[in-house]
Amino acid sequence: MTSSQQSHETHGHTHSHGPAEPVSQHLRKVIAAVLIPFAAAVVVGLVVLWPGGAPAHERSGVGFDRQTEQGRVVKLQPVDCKDVNASQVPSTGDTSTPEGREAERAETGQCKKATVEVTSGKEKGRTFIEVVQPDAPRQFHVKQGVVLAYAPDAPHDLQYSVTDVDRHLPMALLAGIFALAVVVVGRLRGLMALIALAVSFGVLTLFILPAVLQGSNPLVVAVVGASAIMLIALYMCHGLTARTSVAVIGTLVSLLLIGLLGSIFIGWASLTGNTDDSTGLIHGLYPHIDMSGLLLAGVIIGSLGVLDDVTVTQTSAVWELHAADPSMGPRALYRAGIRIGRDHIASVVNTLVLAYAGAALPLLLLFSIARSGVGTVANSELVAEEIVRTLVGSIGLVASVPVTTALAALVVSADRSGAAGRETAPMVPGQGTAVRPHGSRGRRRRK
Repeated sequence: MTSSQQSHETHGHTHSHGPAEPVSQHLRKVIAAVLIPFAAAVVVGLVVLWPGGAPAHERSGVGFDRQTEQGRVVKLQPVDCKDVNASQVPSTGDTSTPEGREAERAETGQCKKATVEVTSGKEKGRTFIEVVQPDAPRQFHVKQGVVLAYAPDAPHDLQYSVTDVDRHLPMALLAGIFALAVVVVGRLRGLMALIALAVSFGVLTLFILPAVLQGSNPLVVAVVGASAIMLIALYMCHGLTARTSVAVIGTLVSLLLIGLLGSIFIGWASLTGNTDDSTGLIHGLYPHIDMSGLLLAGVIIGSLGVLDDVTVTQTSAVWELHAADPSMGPRALYRAGIRIGRDHIASVVNTLVLAYAGAALPLLLLFSIARSGVGTVANSELVAEEIVRTLVGSIGLVASVPVTTALAALVVSADRSGAAGRETAPMVPGQGTAVRPHGSRGRRRRK
């Protein structure tokens, strides 16, 4: 055998265990038999439930459901609060209560009179006055962009009011930095991840949200939408391979478990899903929406992102273990993979709990101020929702590790004999033996 033939043979064997190594034709048929009907059902669900846009309705003028325009602060002038009647509650001199202290400051403090210019809409260029109290959480500065609430039916002087500040520039800059970091580090894989993220956001805004508003069952919509996001994101980022297909099946099994547990415990705990101003406004505008179903849909969609991470990581770990030692059987692969998975479980569950605790930190502060006991806090619907959301999602994550690891170990080791046959070098003319893969493995390790 010439040195070039040996080099070519060794090179071919070394790369036969790469990330895209296919499994046997039989196993590919089995995987396709599972995933093709599932993907077809997702497509049918998208077609049947496609909403065609959110339903039109008259704006209530409450919360987010109001017309807005853009504006800019053009002038700030100090003024005595008493001169502009900034206090909505007359001061009684009693400063023992928060309301009394606020009324006292509003009458005796130094306010600011902000001149705000409308910079969008039909009345662009119009100005109005906004009084800013000294203890207001949001203070303005000249040239600051603001968001204006517009009420066309209100009296002329009360049609516009400042409702928020304009954050478009810092948010866009932060998003640009994020995208640049992902592409620089992840290169083509990072670019595909950003495209998958955009597609996921499109499914959420164009399908899931409008379909729920149109009256479709939130749980069914969430299952179909989450499945579509899972298929698109995983295959787009990781390729159309058996490895990705195993991760998809593991994610699907875990999502089904999360949906089942969520449905049982949300109903058992009598969680209505209507616990704050936003959900109350949604229920008021669209009374036909099942709010508890919407809560369950949120649990499923919220768990999907972390599930993808766990299942892809576990599948990749098993594949790499098999590449390092093709002689490992399914039991050995499972035992090695599950050791990696235990570390992943510990970190992911802790991440979920801290993420939900961070989001609910102001609420937890209120309970701490009220000196409520742990049992009282946990029993309140606001906190109970987060507990159920966290625990159900965490159970699904924990279950995804052994399920995905077992599937990956079975798939990657089921056709070892076929793989060995493919890796065996061709007979060399004039010799009676073939170069065994064991020698190739030894050379690869020494490299």
